[in-house]
Amino acid sequence: MSKRKPIKTAVFPVAGLGTRFLPATKAIPKELLPIIDRPLIQYAVDEAREAGIEQMVFVTGRGKTAIVENFDIAFELETTMAERGKDLSVLEATRFTPGNLITVRQQVPLGLGHAIWCARAIVGDDPFAILLPDELMIGQPGCIRQMVEAYEEVGGNLISVLEVPREEVSSYGVIDPGESVGVLTEVRGLVEKPPVDQAPSNKIISGRYILQPEVMRTLEGQGKGAGGEIQLTDAMARMIGTQPFHAVTFHGKRYDCGSKTGFVEATLALALEREDMGAEIRRIAERLLRG
Repeated sequence: MSKRKPIKTAVFPVAGLGTRFLPATKAIPKELLPIIDRPLIQYAVDEAREAGIEQMVFVTGRGKTAIVENFDIAFELETTMAERGKDLSVLEATRFTPGNLITVRQQVPLGLGHAIWCARAIVGDDPFAILLPDELMIGQPGCIRQMVEAYEEVGGNLISVLEVPREEVSSYGVIDPGESVGVLTEVRGLVEKPPVDQAPSNKIISGRYILQPEVMRTLEGQGKGAGGEIQLTDAMARMIGTQPFHAVTFHGKRYDCGSKTGFVEATLALALEREDMGAEIRRIAERLLRG
């Protein structure tokens, strides 16, 4: 068997307007809103790093330069902290090796598929990962690392999935499953928001992908789909049958931080797990619930 190309590049679509979080996102990108003390985007970047990914590609839009600045060296801040004897290790995760952070601009909001296509020159002829920062995936190991391990076994294209109660499937994209072995399930098709009685499974697509570079050529000539946008799901569906395509059932927790309730849930859940605040947060929550 030929050696598979390693996954060394991750694409982060971060051009969205974040309108569901207005007015908080009028001047601050939603990806920088904090879950406790780390911006949402930091969780996704750390997840990619854990999987051995070295090159991060941010697909940005107007007003999103603060995301890039978050990963720059804050000279004045660091100098002041050092002079005051403060620990700089808290900023370590915000630093990149020079050249390993690349940004491209999505000038027009034409959908997720279009955002990914904007990174085509950087991806080139190599397989790559996609992480949607709104989907906060917490696991040991992280979601992308679980997927990379599966990719090393089967190659081709992979998407992460989670099992949800059957009555919830109409809110998500779901897979039409083939044979399952362990965490891997063959993907025979993708169905967007099916009626409950017509859903082919209860395995929902959950914001993490490992795709072969051919998806860029598929997106190249693809017309607009649902919502008048160029949909990544449509491009992936066209690749099924031409290349191996599997779903990886993620072992961990998913928080939908694209919604306000999901954002609050994630903040509370992660705070409860923290050694430095978990017990106090639990007492506060219990007091609030008692009214």
